[in-house]
Amino acid sequence: MQKKSSLVLALITAAVLSSCSKMGPLSADCFTVVPNPLEANAGRVGATINGLFPEKYMKKKAVVTVTPVLRYADGETLGSATTFQGEKVEGNNQTIAYRMGGNYTMRTTFNYIDPMRKSELYLKFDARKGKKTYKVPDVKVADGVLSTSELVKRTLASASTAYAADNFQRIIKQKQEANIQFLVNQAIIRTGELKSVSVQQFLSTLRDIQADTKSKAVDNVEISSYASPEGSLKFNTTLAQNRGKNTQDYVSKELSSKGLTTDVNTRYTAEDWEGFQQLVSKSNIQDKEVILRVLSMYKDPEERETQIRNISAAYTELAKEILPQLRRSRIMLNYNLIGRSDDQIQAQYASDPSKLSVDELLYSTTLAANDTEREAILKSTATLYPSDYRAFNNLATLAYQRGDYAVARDYVSKALALNGSAPEANVNNGLLQLLSGNADAATQALSKGSGAASLDEALGNLSIMQGNYAQAVKQFGNTASNSAALAQLLNKDYLTASKTLDRIAAPDGLTSYLKAIIAARTNNSEQALTHLRTAVAKDPSLADLAKTDLEFAKINK
Repeated sequence: MQKKSSLVLALITAAVLSSCSKMGPLSADCFTVVPNPLEANAGRVGATINGLFPEKYMKKKAVVTVTPVLRYADGETLGSATTFQGEKVEGNNQTIAYRMGGNYTMRTTFNYIDPMRKSELYLKFDARKGKKTYKVPDVKVADGVLSTSELVKRTLASASTAYAADNFQRIIKQKQEANIQFLVNQAIIRTGELKSVSVQQFLSTLRDIQADTKSKAVDNVEISSYASPEGSLKFNTTLAQNRGKNTQDYVSKELSSKGLTTDVNTRYTAEDWEGFQQLVSKSNIQDKEVILRVLSMYKDPEERETQIRNISAAYTELAKEILPQLRRSRIMLNYNLIGRSDDQIQAQYASDPSKLSVDELLYSTTLAANDTEREAILKSTATLYPSDYRAFNNLATLAYQRGDYAVARDYVSKALALNGSAPEANVNNGLLQLLSGNADAATQALSKGSGAASLDEALGNLSIMQGNYAQAVKQFGNTASNSAALAQLLNKDYLTASKTLDRIAAPDGLTSYLKAIIAARTNNSEQALTHLRTAVAKDPSLADLAKTDLEFAKINK
């Protein structure tokens, strides 16, 4: 019986070799395909085909053209053909020896479409010798296309959109400065100084605060008093202190008369050397560089004071223009503008939203109970402030999140029409372009997204679509999203991808689907089935996807 089986096998082998020698059918064993199954990457399906023409197969005057064909339901796609020739054919194609046969390598690429998920890769042969043609049957060399990278078009649905922030501040810090000048060696505040523009503005601000204590409040007052550096250090110290005390008394009196209380902090500078340097450097004095260089040589205050007095005698400009400006007290009023409370903003919106600023309206969306309320507020904002792109951009984010991409595109277009360089609108435009599979347009849009909080996540999705999985992993960083996990999965870091999926705050059907893929790749079929059931329960559309997904080829069998 064993001899009979061996004889049958020998006859079959002889028949195959005989048919090969006559340019007949080629066995699938003559070919290997890498990868097998094929795999979609950046919207393309690439294959490297290693083939063998057996001994005495290629006729010396024959020409054979091999064409890869990816066949799927109701269609097929042709790949790049390669032509081979016999030894006696003149041409530039790879020559295959008749007696020895020969190996060859072909590379081909197909543009991916979804029907290729369930497909077969064949090789077609056009064999001829002169006018004579040979019938060489097509040979199947690979099954299907692994299309996990294409899931990025689904993970994009839960991508973080770019929300344009409001600039609302409950408390806005404000400052009002006043200066009081003193005569040389004196600390008395002259009546004329109290009529200066800066002092009058200081008093006007105090009156404004007094009249509206609900929206304005004094934080504190800082007083800095100075003496010019041409006197003795001891005398200047006392002089600066007295100027500060008199200025503090004046400020305290004004605060008290207006019913305002706050801290008044006073400090003094006995010799205002820094102020002297600044004023001289900004002046038109002819030899100012020489003056500053000479004075910088003296570190001792007493010696420097002597030199300044000597220079002042020689340069009257210093005595008339520079030194008088250093005999002063500077008053800094720090106060706060207090904005509406949350309750006040909501009440004002309910009664008359037109009396709210654009930033108050945008801020009020953070107080809304749900997206319906947020959308209503944003539509009111867009009507009241039609030149501000932020309301339109934020309406686009709401439309994107609920899957209404046509509406999102319309709002993004309006936002970009108002501000073409708005980073948030450009990031959202980039996400919409990725959903359409337009990576080039997405790249251009995202290049203008600097400053948007979700830019890196959008760039990570772009990198997945471009097939740069390691780069995508870096761009996502510690983000917990389906897209981030997909990048890690495609980068074959299954442990990290699993941890990322476990950290997703609101897992959906696709989250479970990705877990199922990881389980299948790590040979845990039972766990893969469990995750698939969960995925389909959350999103029934995933059932059809799983049926043709080669990730589950073993399970589907």
